[in-house]
Amino acid sequence: MQRPVHAFEQTSEQSSEQTLEQAGVRTLAAELPARAGEDVRLAGWIHRRRRLASVTFVVLRDRSGLAQVVVRDPATVERIEEYAEETVVEVTGKAVANPQAPGGVEVGEPAFTPLTDPAPTPPIELWRPAVNAGLPTLLDHAPVTLRHPLLRAPFELAAAAVAGFRETLTGLAFTEIQTPKIVASATESGANVFKLDYFGRPAYLAQSPQFYKQTMVGVFERVFEVGPVFRAEPHDTVRHLAEYVSLDAEFGFVRDHRDVMEVVSSVVGGMLAAVGERAPAALDRLGVELPKLPPRIPELHFADALALVGADPDEPDLAPAHERAIGEWALREHGSDFVFVVGYPMRKRPFYTHPQPDDPRWSNSFDLLFRGVELVTGGQRLHRYADYLAALEAAGQPAEPYATYLETFRYGMPPHGGFAFGLERFVARLVGAENIRQVTLFPRDLHRLAP
Repeated sequence: MQRPVHAFEQTSEQSSEQTLEQAGVRTLAAELPARAGEDVRLAGWIHRRRRLASVTFVVLRDRSGLAQVVVRDPATVERIEEYAEETVVEVTGKAVANPQAPGGVEVGEPAFTPLTDPAPTPPIELWRPAVNAGLPTLLDHAPVTLRHPLLRAPFELAAAAVAGFRETLTGLAFTEIQTPKIVASATESGANVFKLDYFGRPAYLAQSPQFYKQTMVGVFERVFEVGPVFRAEPHDTVRHLAEYVSLDAEFGFVRDHRDVMEVVSSVVGGMLAAVGERAPAALDRLGVELPKLPPRIPELHFADALALVGADPDEPDLAPAHERAIGEWALREHGSDFVFVVGYPMRKRPFYTHPQPDDPRWSNSFDLLFRGVELVTGGQRLHRYADYLAALEAAGQPAEPYATYLETFRYGMPPHGGFAFGLERFVARLVGAENIRQVTLFPRDLHRLAP
């Protein structure tokens, strides 16, 4: 018995084009220029309607862009008056060349089929080129406001950046891992963590995958992760979030933190390249020009950075104003939007940080500043079991809560290091956002838990 041929299968007598046409495949707005003179089927949201004396224009929006539909039939004109903006419809018609239309092609002789009930009026006018609403309004109604092409664009850049992060590290023989987000002990310290009732036992939302990614160096040597992290820091600023996407990597057999800095430079370069290749339309919509990564990112020792900005030499960290000043210095003196600050004081770094061998006051660690804001934190880690016990004792912390973590180092770990940075902060600096919430999907902060 002969097996029946289904709609998407191709027989020896049928071309793939014929098969797709018979199946009624949807045409995206961006594909219209290649379909002039053909019958097409579009589907998307009604972005805008404009009724003139003898013709009505309907702009349809889909994931690829905008398509113009020309309606002349009086009965169809009356029917689409019922389809408010944001109503989802299917449109069949003929693609016709018109230099005035988006992409030079529009759809004529259309037939509309509504796929939803008529939509109510959106909280903002999504068809306007600019967004004329305050950030609270945009965040309160994010499921709808994010449909605006300008508001959607940063997340297209974020998706491209993550792809570049993955591609670069995969090309360097890293293995992607996924680690737990419910943990038994805090990573950095006992403060600023979200505590949970885990079946009657205390647990926490993970501040970072630090312990797990170090552990997995003992398995794969080179690992990375893209995932959420949680910080219960009561900061109400334009640069802090309680939950953000962290891009983490860890790898073994390093000489010191400079090996880690080399990988960071490669990763940032790969991310910028991926944004340019994968999201050029989003860059164009936002009017963003990608920064050029210098062949070698300039660097400053922490002590020199304090002197440069005129800060107290005993300061344990850089203030936001200091970071901005160092960023301005890097751009002015080196033409670079990026600058490494190395050798932070050990008293400011977590207990697992490797000290500078010739002067243990300083650490084999670094921050990468991007346009005057800390973007990446990384460095070399301790790798000997005895050193961990000594570091915890010096920090006044008991070893017992870290028992499973410390077991890793009892069984031999190579010298290793790694880094992490926040995806949202990267995108915010890339597009020049004044508030990190502008580039965060459904942000979580001191005040916001919805939508």
